[in-house]
Amino acid sequence: MTPVGVVVALASIFMAMIMDHGKPMTIVSIPSMILVFGGTFGVSMAGVNKHDLRPVRGAFRTALKNKVSWHAGDFNEHLMKVAKEARTVGLLALESGLPEAKIDPFVRSGVELITTTSDPERVRNVLDAEIVGMRARHRVGIKFFQDMGGFAPTIGILGTVIGLVRVLGDLSSPATLGPAIASAFTATLWGVMTANIFWIPISNKLKRLSDDEVRRKELVIEGLLAVQEGLTGPQLRDRLDPFLAPRERSEPGKGSSAEESAA
Repeated sequence: MTPVGVVVALASIFMAMIMDHGKPMTIVSIPSMILVFGGTFGVSMAGVNKHDLRPVRGAFRTALKNKVSWHAGDFNEHLMKVAKEARTVGLLALESGLPEAKIDPFVRSGVELITTTSDPERVRNVLDAEIVGMRARHRVGIKFFQDMGGFAPTIGILGTVIGLVRVLGDLSSPATLGPAIASAFTATLWGVMTANIFWIPISNKLKRLSDDEVRRKELVIEGLLAVQEGLTGPQLRDRLDPFLAPRERSEPGKGSSAEESAA
């Protein structure tokens, strides 16, 4: 929804200008845009290492595309289906019966751990360490766009000051003062607009995606450990449902979970 939200915000701004008898093209100032976009990115880049720029590019693409490999509710149902089989034929049934284990390295690592070790504490510690590392990686992109949201208005004000210095340095043509001052303030407009329409929303989106990813990984840990304990049916559902939003939980008595509970 990020691209849609940006388009709606920009459309609202331009529509308000048109309804107020303004001209949207008056705010399109190439020098101001170059100063705000280039200056904001430059000062934000100055605060990171060279190796951090690749995660930032990936974070930007993630915020725009928002592709999720699997959903928590689906994983819950799949795990409920294979839990009973795992009790009868062994935990190796998870590798073939759990679709998420084939597409998600974290789930695959968790399945391998519970099939190769009987120590649940070791499994939890290893997978928790993966989550800690993931959070650290995510913070790089989140912090970068937070910085851009903070720097953009200041860079815009800097551009306005530069424009006003130029205007006040030549007062010989009073007829041109109005347009020149208006042009100087476009830099502030672009700084505030980009911060609140682009960079801060992207940062917030990345925070939300990171929290969702942590929740899914915690669900994986709890679910795999519950299967390792031998839980199935209602006991397994009671363990996993707290990690799901109400809309993601299937009602008892429906679908494959009902068949498993009856069994």
